[in-house]
Amino acid sequence: MTSKIFQPFDLGDTQLSNRIVMAPMTRARNPGCVANALTATYYAQRASAGLIVSEGTPVSQQGQGYIDVPGIWSQEQVAGWKVVTDAVHAQQGKIFAQLWHVGRMSHTSLQPNGADPVSASTRPVASNSKSYAFIYREDGTRGTAEPSPARALETEEVPGIVRDFEQAAQRAIDAGFDGIEIHAANGYLFEQFLNPITNDRVDAYGGSLQNRARLILETVDAVTARIGSRKVGIRLAPNNRQFDMPAYAESEASYLYLAEELAKRELAYVHLNDNHANGSPDMSETFLAAFKRTYRGTVILAGKLTLERATRLIDQALIDLAAFGQPFIANPDLVARLQTGAPLASPDRDTYYGGGAEGYTDYPVAT
Repeated sequence: MTSKIFQPFDLGDTQLSNRIVMAPMTRARNPGCVANALTATYYAQRASAGLIVSEGTPVSQQGQGYIDVPGIWSQEQVAGWKVVTDAVHAQQGKIFAQLWHVGRMSHTSLQPNGADPVSASTRPVASNSKSYAFIYREDGTRGTAEPSPARALETEEVPGIVRDFEQAAQRAIDAGFDGIEIHAANGYLFEQFLNPITNDRVDAYGGSLQNRARLILETVDAVTARIGSRKVGIRLAPNNRQFDMPAYAESEASYLYLAEELAKRELAYVHLNDNHANGSPDMSETFLAAFKRTYRGTVILAGKLTLERATRLIDQALIDLAAFGQPFIANPDLVARLQTGAPLASPDRDTYYGGGAEGYTDYPVAT
């Protein structure tokens, strides 16, 4: 009998050939922030995944924190992404765009007119937290930089963030994506609002859990009204400490509240990231069960999964789909390798970010 992980799955309006998801991964190979033919080759090579979630795609120039990452705020970018989605669909693949705003994890050199990055508050990213933006330096070289001090969004500016995501969702559909994923994980803007330590606001977007979750839910509502709830997923990271995100006592309760609210919206899925970064604790299976019980819809899990654990979690109905990130870098045919037991190639970490075909589209399939 074929394992469930290799069987087809209906994801909202999208029919998947299997339950293996290619997780979003920044690769920084798009000068001018426009997806190109090399991007198309990279994703098409990996189209045997049941679903590809694209690398994080900034919804605005304000939302970017890393150079050479393809955005989706202009028609030129829509055209670039259309080349990618056409290539994936030509290989019978499915692809969602991950829509992204980094918030305070940015640098003035990346912002419109050199402005300050924006966040829920002015709380800085600690200089010893190994949290960096990625920029072009004044001498033209590429490299990391500590995030610039952020300013708190004014209350009247917050609807503009919602509007940026709504418009980006429509552009993603125009570009041929099968749907979109709202990136509300990993210490970026939405998480900066949700966390009561990085959010010290006293307006409708701060204070109570309901207020701190308001931006996330308003964005979900605007995007689903625009393109339909069955084309919308969201990524969350309940235990995240990445990018100097502090722990707080009511973290699990906050995410179970989101699970309850998102269940009412009948999304395509919730994508949980158990990222293990910067000391983030492992997500317990007890919490995973509570989240699944509360949300009731399709759950994707990412985070150092093995085939064995992914299969077990699916069989136990704790998750529905399993996302793999780094294994897809060096194994474009990851699904086939997992199915046949072929050994997995190891990626070259020196070519993760930036460059051209090397370490991007030159990994062979198993023979």
